Amino acid sequence: MSRIWIEKADDSIIRYMKRVFPLVSRIALFVVFFWFGVLKVLEVSPASPLVGELLERALPFLSFDSFIVWFGIFECLIGLTFLFKGLERFSIALLVPHMLMTFGPLVLLPEIAWSQSFVPTLEGQYIIKNLAIIALAMGIAAHLRPLDADKSK
Repeated sequence: MSRIWIEKADDSIIRYMKRVFPLVSRIALFVVFFWFGVLKVLEVSPASPLVGELLERALPFLSFDSFIVWFGIFECLIGLTFLFKGLERFSIALLVPHMLMTFGPLVLLPEIAWSQSFVPTLEGQYIIKNLAIIALAMGIAAHLRPLDADKSK
């Protein structure tokens, strides 16, 4: 009897999670990207020194003062697009170059990202947590309807 109750509860929880996952995920990504983006635009982001060093190493011809604001606006845009159903593909397309750039310090700035082999610094951990963002975006993509789903075959 209790096993049947547990199985029913388990089934109900899984069905509920599948139903709310896309919305909760989009809101979570909005909060992270919009919040961190606004901090950059307002020039109060704790990530600014890391961004500045990466910019100097990777794109030294760009002005940090302009770049950090535009980077913040780009992050806000990523967050905003995740909020709207139907823009998930566009959001993920924006996310790809952002993730490529944010993983840069792991390779380009090892003295900042790693205290020793396989031991990330706090900054390195901040970067590595982006794997969870990638997984969340993949989960959103997995819930999308294929573009050709409405075509008759």
